[in-house]
Amino acid sequence: QVQLVESGGGLVQPGGSLTLSCAASGSIFSFNGMAWYRQGQGKQRELVAVISSGGSTNYADSVKGRFTISRDNAKNTMYLQMNSLKPEDTAVYYCGASRRYGGMWFAMVPDYWGQGTQVTVSL
Repeated sequence: QVQLVESGGGLVQPGGSLTLSCAASGSIFSFNGMAWYRQGQGKQRELVAVISSGGSTNYADSVKGRFTISRDNAKNTMYLQMNSLKPEDTAVYYCGASRRYGGMWFAMVPDYWGQGTQVTVSL
């Protein structure tokens, strides 16, 4: 069983930046796809960004141009760089990993989930 742990969340002002990390207990080499999700209070879980083993990335329209997803296989870690943050970005952010990702970002289905990290964008 692979353990995923998110970190880097916190309180930030609108327009600010934050970087989230997702550290795996073991190698992420076998994960064809890794992704960041978020869920605001009382809202449905939303796919934010996905990255394939080959480095291809896709983003939700709501974050495109502001967020950047990346992965470092040597460090067994995935990242989400968030810039120009807005209050509507406030949510619990989760990382997920899949061994059967086929390359279609909207079809990403994680086999493993992290515990989540809170991001709050407010004055």
